[in-house]
Amino acid sequence: MRSITKYTLLLSTLGLAALTSCSADGDNPGVEYAPQMYHSIAYEPLSQTRDKEAGKWLSNREDGLGEFYNSNDNNPHGMNMREPAPNTVQRTANGYLPYRIPMDSLEYAARVVKSPIEPTEQVLAEGMKLYTSYCAPCHGDAGDGNGSVGQVIGGVANFKGGAYINITEGHIFHVITQGKGRMGAHGSQITPENRWKIVHYVKQLQTK
Repeated sequence: MRSITKYTLLLSTLGLAALTSCSADGDNPGVEYAPQMYHSIAYEPLSQTRDKEAGKWLSNREDGLGEFYNSNDNNPHGMNMREPAPNTVQRTANGYLPYRIPMDSLEYAARVVKSPIEPTEQVLAEGMKLYTSYCAPCHGDAGDGNGSVGQVIGGVANFKGGAYINITEGHIFHVITQGKGRMGAHGSQITPENRWKIVHYVKQLQTK
């Protein structure tokens, strides 16, 4: 019985000591388990901290370097990131290249630019949602230029009449991307895929 009591007392004392050592109070940080997880090295992409002694007073790194040293000495230009290879061109998630036809080349775009996606029911449904958000306030729900904003500012294209009835999908895409007249460019606001969805929906509106 006495042995059990002694063991119980010993275990209680050890448990209390373990819990006490984990607690932090005032200047006492307590015990840190896996300190490398708490003091991970933050790499800034466009700059480097090259002083290997920086933050040495705080460091508990296994390599003995300062806490704030974060340089990849193999990278040039004083940066941690690597620059893309020369002439690298970023594509979209679906592999589309950036649209590079200049703003003043609408006639050329109208002739050569073709949609890379088919006007399926899903594409048209998504195009309607996008059109309602971005286009309907000026061009109207029916595409006749009678949107609430269009009635105030005037001069908004009526897709169902005049020269606009026969405009090509390339024409519409170019204008959405680069802007024309009172319409500002939306290339930075709407992805290429979504612009094409709007184009297909506008072409559908012209048939109603």
